[in-house]
Amino acid sequence: MNSFIDTYVVTYGLLAILVLMTLESALIPVPSELVMTLAGVLAASGKLSLIGAILVGILGNLIGSVILWAIGRTGGRSLVERFGRFIFVKPRDLDRAERWFQRHGEAAVIISRLLPVVRSVISLPAGVAEMPVGKFSLYTLIGSIPFVALLTLAGYWLGANYTVLVKVIQDLGYVLGALLVLLVVGFVWFRYRRRANLEALGE
Repeated sequence: MNSFIDTYVVTYGLLAILVLMTLESALIPVPSELVMTLAGVLAASGKLSLIGAILVGILGNLIGSVILWAIGRTGGRSLVERFGRFIFVKPRDLDRAERWFQRHGEAAVIISRLLPVVRSVISLPAGVAEMPVGKFSLYTLIGSIPFVALLTLAGYWLGANYTVLVKVIQDLGYVLGALLVLLVVGFVWFRYRRRANLEALGE
């Protein structure tokens, strides 16, 4: 995967960065840390514009995030209402989550953009919670700018040693991904036990 990305970015430059960052933000497993640090390395060697790489990376982030937001906005709630019972999520739980997102969603969108794994996922609940696309886009930009810029500048400064940073970020992503899975499993188990207890009391 990494060698393909290396070749793709080296061959197609800014266009490759735009496509790959769009895919990553739309929840396709593309390592954005590799894409943007490599872009920084190429910028340092004069093969790419540093500012151009950063701007295109941010644009790709925005496009992919809005795509995923639109998926959540158009079909997310209906999917939860239809299949949520299998993970013990009821419509009233979704209403509660939407109210929380309306109160804290801005901060969630901004902060999540700085975190591996979570940064891509957050667009979906933002769409399900019907966050206005203008507001969502603004907070996505605010959160994406430092993430993309810092990765690109790190590649620019580190040169050939950029792979060390990529590995550290990827390892952090694996840890966060594992924690996310544990949280989901814990939530489902909690809902299951609560439902079982309520049924037992009803009997």
